[in-house]
Amino acid sequence: MAEIWQGVKSVRDEEALAILARRARHDLEMLNYPPADWVPEAAGPDGKPMLDALIVGGGMCGQTAAFALMREGVRKVRVIDRCARGDEGPWGTYARMEILRSPKHLTGPDLGVPSLTFRAWYEAQHGEDGWAQLYKVGRIDWRDYLLWVRDTVGVEVENGTALVAIEPTASSVRATLESAKGREDIWARKIVLAGGRDGAGALRLPQFPGLDRASAEARRRVLHSTDGIEPEDFTGKRVGVLGAGASAFDCAATALEGGAAEVAMFVRRPHLPQVNKSKGASYPGFLRAFGSLSDADRWRLQAYIFGEQAPPPHESVLRCDVHPNFSIRFAEPWTDVQPDAAGVRVVTAKGRFDFDAVILATGFDIDLEKHPLLAPLAGNILLWRDRIAPELAAQDPECARHPYLGAGFELIAHEPDRMQVLDRIHMFNVGATMSHAALAGDIPGLQIGARRLADAIVAHLFEESLPELEARLRAHDERELAPTRYLVP
Repeated sequence: MAEIWQGVKSVRDEEALAILARRARHDLEMLNYPPADWVPEAAGPDGKPMLDALIVGGGMCGQTAAFALMREGVRKVRVIDRCARGDEGPWGTYARMEILRSPKHLTGPDLGVPSLTFRAWYEAQHGEDGWAQLYKVGRIDWRDYLLWVRDTVGVEVENGTALVAIEPTASSVRATLESAKGREDIWARKIVLAGGRDGAGALRLPQFPGLDRASAEARRRVLHSTDGIEPEDFTGKRVGVLGAGASAFDCAATALEGGAAEVAMFVRRPHLPQVNKSKGASYPGFLRAFGSLSDADRWRLQAYIFGEQAPPPHESVLRCDVHPNFSIRFAEPWTDVQPDAAGVRVVTAKGRFDFDAVILATGFDIDLEKHPLLAPLAGNILLWRDRIAPELAAQDPECARHPYLGAGFELIAHEPDRMQVLDRIHMFNVGATMSHAALAGDIPGLQIGARRLADAIVAHLFEESLPELEARLRAHDERELAPTRYLVP
């Protein structure tokens, strides 16, 4: 497919990137970045200084949120990620596309600084002609670009550190962290959940009568698209794939390119989705104004986008279609999956099919009750089903399970008097989509979302710190007329 697009990684020029980094840092200096830390220090219940914000997730959303806060002078920020450096987000792990589906010109992680854009990063290494010839962004290029931005702007990520518990209190949130060093309790004024596609729920795992996922055969032969699978895992094997989204085609291509004997994809629809409606909602007017619409308007628009579903990228479809041993069975959902020592039997209404392994490319659920951190709080978190008519919620239960967020991505409680500190937890991940559109995960809306999040946190920190800030204002005594004869002692 080289004649259609470039691969997942271009050639690196580290010297050119170092020069660009110096230029970007100079540009940031001219923008007075980072400004002084203006937020007064506050002690947590343990007597130690509290964080202004703990950002959970060091991928695209997490690092951009941290950058946006640092640009506003919020400096007591800690960013953690449970994965190793380079494995934050999907780009270096379970994302198996060769190129991003987004156009190459999109911006976001740069927060409006030209020398931090992907174009600047790519042109520094491959020149203007290289940029002109580039079709779309390679997946590994995007991962490495994000790491370069992170290092250049000074966002430090603590890799190998996971958040394992959240406990809101009257004036802060206690967060329990776990790393190779052990467990640690810290206190933060704000927590930003930037955990990506599973940040508001969990993996979508269909239940089948003959499937016990805990069994050894199921663990070996029944895979999810997020599992650590490699092309060579499928050499000479018959593989079944459930689903028809981007991840389904990319998993199928991984198996085919690894030398699979057969790959059969099963789709419940009679044909693939044809139009990506979210692309038609990726302009500034929609992304900026959606969050201020009425509940009825937001529900109607976003439920329509979700309901139409996005087609797989045509590049991913072509990547599979060049293999004669690839097939799609439309209008044929699975009714059972039966793994055993010999293989996996898939049962549909039309027949029985035997495979060596199957891949469930079924994505993620939005369901706070399934989220390990939010499940204890889920009963008091306001959801979209609490804001719409029951008949609408019944028509689209997944949309109805989305959290109903405030203007700054904050959680809202059913009973504010009892759980008012829920607004200290901000959901900057896919769970924000019904409330704010695709501002926390998709590249086109990332800059708008990160600025909106930072503005909300800044406003909250300012209001909460007003007594100290007012005292600081009254104590300010810089005598600007000292060099003149008009100074009044």
